[in-house]
Amino acid sequence: MENKTPIPSSKSPSKSFRKNIPEKEHGFTLVELIIVIIIVGVLAALGMTQYTLIVEKARTAEAKVRIGAMRDLAYQYYIEHGSLTGIQYADVGVDNTCTSTDYYSYWSYDAGSWLSLVATRCTSGGKSPDVDVSRQYYIAMKWYPSTGLVRWVCVYILGGRSCFGLPTS
Repeated sequence: MENKTPIPSSKSPSKSFRKNIPEKEHGFTLVELIIVIIIVGVLAALGMTQYTLIVEKARTAEAKVRIGAMRDLAYQYYIEHGSLTGIQYADVGVDNTCTSTDYYSYWSYDAGSWLSLVATRCTSGGKSPDVDVSRQYYIAMKWYPSTGLVRWVCVYILGGRSCFGLPTS
């Protein structure tokens, strides 16, 4: 015959006694939820600001590419005519208007020994700068054809401050 010893029952309270003890409640308080919503809102606002800045920088890069193409056309004009005197918008492939497909109006300015090729940020037709509508700016390349020297500038029209880390003159 085997020796069997009974296993004593656990010393936990009876079921009737447990009914009176509230179980740990699951969930969040209203204050906790509000704090989480505020934190998420602040992070979203910061992210949106950074996103719009990056988009604006990308558009500026697009303007630089187009200004580079304008310089190539101006160089062809310089080779053919021996100077930049009399160069027109059509000679560099622009017309100084904001179109529905461009975020900039492009134009040029002949200062004698150098040519300024400019892209001014459009503010009409839903093309205003995403960062701030009052922050219209222009980005320009000063090109000296006799030496080939190129200098980029970027200036906010209101306030004359530098933009995107480029000099103002």
